[in-house]
Amino acid sequence: MGQKVIVIGANHAGISATTHVLDLDKDAQVHVFDADKYMSFLACGMALWIGNQISTGDGLFYSSREQLEAAGAKVSTETEITGIDYEKKTVTYKTKDGEEGSESYDKLVLATGSSPIIPRLPGIDLPYVQRAKQYEDAQKAVEQLKHDDSVKTVTVVGAGYIGAELAEAYQRAGKKVILIDALDRILGTHFDRDFSEVMADRMRSKGIEIHLGELVQRFEGEDRVRSVVTNKGTYDTDLVIMCIGFRPNTSLARGHLQLFRNGAILVDKHQRTSDPDVYAVGDCATTFDNSIQATSYIALATNAVRSGMIAGMNIAGRDIESCGVEGSSGLCLFDLKMVCTGQTVETAAQSGIQAEQVDLTDTQKPAFMNEVGENPEVKIRIVYRRDNHEVIGAQLMSEYDMSATIHMFSLAIQERVTIEKIALSDIFFMPHFNQPHSYINEAALQALR
Repeated sequence: MGQKVIVIGANHAGISATTHVLDLDKDAQVHVFDADKYMSFLACGMALWIGNQISTGDGLFYSSREQLEAAGAKVSTETEITGIDYEKKTVTYKTKDGEEGSESYDKLVLATGSSPIIPRLPGIDLPYVQRAKQYEDAQKAVEQLKHDDSVKTVTVVGAGYIGAELAEAYQRAGKKVILIDALDRILGTHFDRDFSEVMADRMRSKGIEIHLGELVQRFEGEDRVRSVVTNKGTYDTDLVIMCIGFRPNTSLARGHLQLFRNGAILVDKHQRTSDPDVYAVGDCATTFDNSIQATSYIALATNAVRSGMIAGMNIAGRDIESCGVEGSSGLCLFDLKMVCTGQTVETAAQSGIQAEQVDLTDTQKPAFMNEVGENPEVKIRIVYRRDNHEVIGAQLMSEYDMSATIHMFSLAIQERVTIEKIALSDIFFMPHFNQPHSYINEAALQALR
C-alpha cells in the first residue's frame, strides 16, 4: 500500500490538496477529516443568496463526500480532531456520536482554515447577533428573510469585503441597513480612499446608512438584540451580522510548529511547515507576498486552492514551489466593480517600501463607440517602487467589467515587471473592446513624463 496521508479540513485548501494527491499518487491512502457537516462551501457567494440574486445555495458547493470518495479518499465529517502527536505521527479524533479513535500518518496536511473574530463585548451572545462564514450561517440568514417578519433593520459590523457585500444583500432583500466600521473608510484594507469613497457614495445612494470611525462597545436587548452602542451613538436594530475579520485556526499546531506573528502556521514555498512531514494550506498558513517580497498572511479562497494544489503535488512526489501571491481580489456592489492587487502607496510604506502612484481615468472604448452602446469610464491606479520602478500594486474601478486587467498586473508583480515595460506592452486595439491607446499603457506612460 502507498503512503498514508491525513488531511484535516475539507474546504478549499483541503479538498485541493486531497484531489491532487489522489490524481498523482494512485497508491496513496488519503483520509480527510472535518468537524463540519458540509464541505466546499463558497462563502463568497452567500451574499448573492441572501440578496436573492441566486435562488438557492445549492450551487455554492463544488465538491462533496461522494466525489472525494469516488476519487479514492476516506472522508469523516462531523469529526473533531482532538490532538496530534507529531513525534508518533498520529492524530486522535472524536465523532459526533462520541466515538473516539486514532490514526497514524506518513504525511499530514493542516487545512484548518480560519474563524470569524467575535470580540467578547457585552451582549455579544444575545439572539440575532450572528456571524457570516459557514453554510449554516447563510442558511439561517435566508430562512430569517423568508419567515421572520421581525427583522426590519440589519446592522452589519465591519465594512470589508464581506460586510460591504452583505450590506448590499440585505438592502436588496428590502431591509434597512446600517454599516459600521472602526476605520474611517469602507474597504479600508484593500483600496485607497478615493476609490472606496466612490463605493461608499454608491451605497449611500441606495439607502445604506454608513457610520465610520466608530467602535462598537456593546449590544443591548433583553430577549434579543435591540440596539448597537458605539463610542459615538446608539442604533436600533433587529439583527446584527459580525464581519470584522478572521483569525487562523492553529490550535493544533501550537507548541510544535513554527508560527507567524499573527498565529498562522509558517510554511515554505512547498507548503511545508517546520516539521518536514507536515504541510499547512489555506487560511491557517502563511503565503509569500510578491509585492513586498516577504512572507505574509493573505486569507483568500484563491490562495487556499493554490496552496492545496502545491502541497498535494509535493506529497505525491513532485518538487513544486509556489510562485507567491499578490492578494488579487475584487467585488461588485450595485453594478460598480472594483479590483485590486498588491500594495497601495500607504501599505507599501508600512512594509518599508517607498512607492509612487500614477492615476488615469478614461473611457473603456473610443468616444465614437458611444453610439453603439454603453462606454463607461475606468479609473486605474498603478503603484510602483521609487527605487527600481517595479510594479507592486494596482487598483481599477468601473461599471464596465475590466476585472481581467488585474490578472495582468498580478503577473507583472510576480515577474517584477517595471512601469516602463507596462508603458510599452503590446495591448491590441479593437473598438468593440478598448481604445487605440489603452488606458493601461497611457497610465504607465504618465509615470515616465
